[in-house]
Amino acid sequence: MARINGKNIEISQNITVLQYIEQQELNLSVIAVEYNGNILPKSQYGEKVIKSCDVIEIVNFVGGG
Repeated sequence: MARINGKNIEISQNITVLQYIEQQELNLSVIAVEYNGNILPKSQYGEKVIKSCDVIEIVNFVGGG
């Protein structure tokens, strides 16, 4: 199981970060992904395969004033 946003998640084999984001219907333009303690560049979302030992945080940007 991977740990995503503090929850243990059972993931399909060979699912990328991008595929997971799309499954969750998240807006790519307003999120950032921390992958095992490092910010993952958006250009790598489609390349990085989620493994069972990974710890991922997906955060949304919220505008305000």
